[in-house]
Amino acid sequence: MNCAAVTTRQTKRADEQRDRILCAALRCFIEHGFHAASMANIADTAQMSAGLMYRYFANKNAIVLAIIERQLEEKRCRIRMLQSSGDMTSALLEAFDHWCTGERSGMNPALFLEMSAEATRDPQIAAALRESDGVMREEFDAWFRRDAREGGLGFPPEVAAARALQLQFVVEGLVLRAVREPGIDRARLDAAIRESVDRILASRSSSIA
Repeated sequence: MNCAAVTTRQTKRADEQRDRILCAALRCFIEHGFHAASMANIADTAQMSAGLMYRYFANKNAIVLAIIERQLEEKRCRIRMLQSSGDMTSALLEAFDHWCTGERSGMNPALFLEMSAEATRDPQIAAALRESDGVMREEFDAWFRRDAREGGLGFPPEVAAARALQLQFVVEGLVLRAVREPGIDRARLDAAIRESVDRILASRSSSIA
């Protein structure tokens, strides 16, 4: 076996181990919270020795930062789904349903709240979340500014920036509702989202009251 093949196999193995640790950390953070979940808990859940886990992550903060990075990729995937959807309201409702399942993914609502709380105490996590939020908003902004012939909405820059922030408010509000009120009346939720989406996607020349 040549050196390139060995390196590829080692890289794949390392990625698998990192993924195993991150999945275990997600489970621990969601079930126990950041502070109650120790590195030992995570190692036990991942079914590996603490020593092996420390080869991939120096501490719990490093794991949290890696989860935030993974969240960003999931956010980008969701944004692409919104862009390709012919009905943004339906796409947002589908996302809400997904969040209500409590699936242990990077976009789990309980984890979102845990990270938001931790950001008030940890500057490093706060900075990582600000960067992630900024990228999400830039993705929305670019979509709104892009010419309609290229799949965008053709909004002028100042309008696109405001609408991108408003859409981010809607998405994050839905994440919060998924935690606090997963059984919210569906008709009310549909109507509220539809009204918000209609305002956000209103004619570029109009203002939002």
